[in-house]
Amino acid sequence: MTFTPDESELQDDQFGSDESNLNESDPEQGEAKDIRRSARWYAVQVASGCEKRVKLNLEQRLGMLDVANRIFQIEIPQTPILKPTKAGKPKEIAEKVFPGYVLVRMVMDNETWQVVKNTPNVINFVGAEQRTRTGRSRGHVKPMPLGHAEVERIFKQAQEQRPVVKVDMVAGDKIMVLSGPFKDFEGEVIDVSPERSKLKALLSIFGRDTPVELEFNQIQKQS
Repeated sequence: MTFTPDESELQDDQFGSDESNLNESDPEQGEAKDIRRSARWYAVQVASGCEKRVKLNLEQRLGMLDVANRIFQIEIPQTPILKPTKAGKPKEIAEKVFPGYVLVRMVMDNETWQVVKNTPNVINFVGAEQRTRTGRSRGHVKPMPLGHAEVERIFKQAQEQRPVVKVDMVAGDKIMVLSGPFKDFEGEVIDVSPERSKLKALLSIFGRDTPVELEFNQIQKQS
């Protein structure tokens, strides 16, 4: 996970934050606090592979279009995974939890909606589609805020997730063993256990297909 929401963001149903520096006796700061309290999290669908680009563009647009006081956070939920390397030692990388989506904490009004919606590579907010009067064509999508429980689950699960080795393999794939007692053996995957970072494969040993358990970093997928 690349972001850590403040404790205050997981309270009540508004997910406000950064309120400790606001002076309630100051009318303007009190108003700013109320605005933050009314902010909600929304899911925004973006073009595939453009999550980081959308986040950067939107962050740049906040000040230019004077909506930084109503759009507070743009996040791409990520979780750590271990990717096998040819050297044998897995490399930790971040994987998107929801590819094709960006989460935005904002106060929804016509202006902020336009800013987000018109950001390059943004497709639409996730919400309820409102049909036209005739019902013959697609209508406007009404953005729907994410619920408290849903946001809390997304944040906490990603934060608490331990890195796991991820490989692009399924039963039936052909592999080559790179290390260990069966180095240079070829075989076929029969079972994959991502949570254990291991798999089972049939290797031809002494002319017989024998099931052998191997670690992800011991093998390489054959094309």
